[in-house]
Amino acid sequence: MKKFLPLLFLLCLTFAFGQSKLEEDKKAILAVMKAQEKAWSQHDLEGFMQGYWNNDSLIFYGKSGLTKGWQQTLDNYKKGYPTADDSGTLTFTINDISPISEESYWVMGEYHLKRTVGDANGVFMIIFKKIDGKWKIVADMSCG
Repeated sequence: MKKFLPLLFLLCLTFAFGQSKLEEDKKAILAVMKAQEKAWSQHDLEGFMQGYWNNDSLIFYGKSGLTKGWQQTLDNYKKGYPTADDSGTLTFTINDISPISEESYWVMGEYHLKRTVGDANGVFMIIFKKIDGKWKIVADMSCG
């Protein structure tokens, strides 16, 4: 039994560290999304896009099809939500955050836009990846 105590201790430490890292990562991802809610609700689409990977390899898939690239995604948002009345107030409901690997997570949830031009709601699945020490959305599938 004494032979297994060090192994058991090591397993407990590994589990505790893993859980701590998982919770820390989730908290950081949720902070990015909270900042996005705030920026969007102020009709600051560039600020909202700070949560996305600023790269031509960013992928967005929505009702208009596949979009590649940060700038094109921003341009689509500007076209689809030209005024504060169109963008409204954004809130996310997060249903799941799960690790894909040590440096990436998927987030599944719902978005809710409260707008004077009519509310809009939908679902999303986004992929976050840690890039240069920061959590960024590298893929987004949204439909509503």
